[in-house]
Amino acid sequence: MERPTAGQYRQLMTFTKLPQPLGTTALIVALLSSGLLAGLYYAYAVSVMPALGAFDDRTFIDVMNKINVVIVNPPFLLTFLGSVGFTALAGAFYFKPGARPVLIWIGIGLALNLASLAVTSVVNVPLNDKLATATASSSPADLASLRQQFETSWVRWNMIRALANTAATGVLAWALAVPVRG
Repeated sequence: MERPTAGQYRQLMTFTKLPQPLGTTALIVALLSSGLLAGLYYAYAVSVMPALGAFDDRTFIDVMNKINVVIVNPPFLLTFLGSVGFTALAGAFYFKPGARPVLIWIGIGLALNLASLAVTSVVNVPLNDKLATATASSSPADLASLRQQFETSWVRWNMIRALANTAATGVLAWALAVPVRG
């Protein structure tokens, strides 16, 4: 086997070279934020909601309402919005000749992250807001009705966003492995 010429070596290295450190960094942060959200929603699906399901209506509603207040914090918001923002930023950095295969995977990851954000904004948050209407003077029948309107739908849509973020994580990880030309 012959040793590659300098030109062949340069071409080989160009084929595997990432476009720039900022694009790679944005893609890694997008991957991490998507993975963190997938893990959060998974934890709700397999532990938090089943545990809360064992409690009476008042306890279920009080704890969910407390969680919904506490979770709105800077680290969560950075992760939640960053999954979309950093994926879009990575796409902008990879929007160049030779990076189309990577850009396609980033686009799919962005669509999945946007789907998760949409589910959260359009379904889960309004359900949370409705649950927050419970008061200390709410009757047991009102609490039971409120929980019944909330729990099944919230759990189902939480699983959908968990799957969307899990898929986004996998797709973005694959995007890191796809070679860039040029």
